[in-house]
Amino acid sequence: MASTFKPLGTRVLVKRIEENEQKSEGGIFLPDSAKEKPQEAEVLALGNGKNDDGETVEFSVKVGDKVLISKYGGTEIKLGSEECLILNESDILGILA
Repeated sequence: MASTFKPLGTRVLVKRIEENEQKSEGGIFLPDSAKEKPQEAEVLALGNGKNDDGETVEFSVKVGDKVLISKYGGTEIKLGSEECLILNESDILGILA
């Protein structure tokens, strides 16, 4: 799937890592509509690394990295049956170990 889409510039294609079940502290299962969007994601593809000035910038992440992303950053897209997110590398907060 990611091989059919190549982000441009310093953009990164990621897929949010969903939790299977989510319970409140009281033990109540939460429906999908009540869940917050996860901030953990997996990097699927990287752009060409060119910034607005045409200079090549080295990415801090690589394909396969698990990252923490800003909660409301990026643009949601659907590739095939999967929902993904395109965001600038600057919207990635860090790499999870």
